[in-house]
Amino acid sequence: MDRSNNNFPWFRVSSFGKKILENQNPYFFHDVSTYEAVIKQNIPDIDDVTLLYLKEAMQAFMSGCMLSSSVMLGVAAEHSFEQLLELIDKNPKYGTIFKSVQKERSILPKLNKFKSILDQHIGEFTPEIREDLDTNFSGIIAIIRNFRNESGHPSGKIVSREQCYILLQLFIPYCKKIYQLKGFFTE
Repeated sequence: MDRSNNNFPWFRVSSFGKKILENQNPYFFHDVSTYEAVIKQNIPDIDDVTLLYLKEAMQAFMSGCMLSSSVMLGVAAEHSFEQLLELIDKNPKYGTIFKSVQKERSILPKLNKFKSILDQHIGEFTPEIREDLDTNFSGIIAIIRNFRNESGHPSGKIVSREQCYILLQLFIPYCKKIYQLKGFFTE
């Protein structure tokens, strides 16, 4: 409030704010409910357990608990990957091909083995699945996993608010790719 603005309101909406209000930025969120809405808009069939951990990650983010947020986000990412593996295991054609992935004990060897086998069968996938597969699956899960490990093990490294926000956004294309793969292996 000043002499030029002596009546309410004393602010204006920025051009960025206008875009958000007009919903032109699909990955913008500012609370748990808007994050959930963005997730469900992009991945309508998302699993309830995955969504539970994502909402917990967002709640931790909103509370300023970046370590907790990155751990919960890592759990959500690993859960969605494990669900994909369970689905593939039931597939009559691909179950035996990917069987060795389930024999691995921890997530990193599972991811590496899965990606290796996936690359051998890349020609069998639709162009939509092949497009950005390395980036939206392998690249993003590696980033989320690294931050989760740094946060979940006492390293003393702090995840910045900005980095955590980016990780929450990156989960969306990762999960979309997981669900594209789930669609392929369901057929």
